[in-house]
Amino acid sequence: MSDLKRIMIAGEGGQGVQSVALILSEAAYANGKEVLYIPNFGVEQRGGVSVAFMQISDEEIGSPKFDSADIIIALSDRAVERVRMYVNEKTTYVYDDNLSEKAKAQLPEAADVTRLVSIPAHHIANHELHVRVFNVIIMGAVLGLTKIVDIEEAKKALDHKFKPKYEQDPSLKEMNDKALTKGVELVS
Repeated sequence: MSDLKRIMIAGEGGQGVQSVALILSEAAYANGKEVLYIPNFGVEQRGGVSVAFMQISDEEIGSPKFDSADIIIALSDRAVERVRMYVNEKTTYVYDDNLSEKAKAQLPEAADVTRLVSIPAHHIANHELHVRVFNVIIMGAVLGLTKIVDIEEAKKALDHKFKPKYEQDPSLKEMNDKALTKGVELVS
C-alpha cells in the first residue's frame, strides 16, 4: 500500500486535535479514500495529551494499529514526549514553534526523520487570523504534507461541520478558508 498515510496529531485537550482528525477523515472518505481514525482523548480532561491516530489510503487498510507514523504533528510540550515512540527515519515531524525550549530540545534530530518542520501556527492564529482557527491551520498543514485529500474537499468538510456557525457568522467561513490555505503554504 504505497499510498497509505499514517498520521498522528497530538496536543492538549481543547486544541482541536480530534476535530481536525474527524474533519480530515470525513473529507478523505467523501473523496473515495479508505479511512481509519482512532481518537485517544479520554485522559486529557484529567491533564493528559489528546492524540488522533489516522490512516488514509486508496486501498483497504489492514489494521487500525501502527508502529510508526508517516506524519506526526506535535502541538504542545507534552505531545512531543507522547509521540516519541512513533518516530522513525521515514517520519515527517511537524511541530508548532510555540513549544518551550525544553520541549524543542526533546524533538527528534533532523537526521533521524525524513523532515523536521517548525510552523508558526499559534503565532499566525493569534496575530494574523483568530485564535479559534489554530486547528484549521494544522489541518491545512496535514493536507499540504499528504496531498491525499484535495483542499476543496477539505473546505467542503469544514462547511459541513460548521454550517450552523457559518450561518450565524459568515466571516467564519472566510477565516477558516484562509487558515486552511495558510497551513498548506506553511509546509510547502
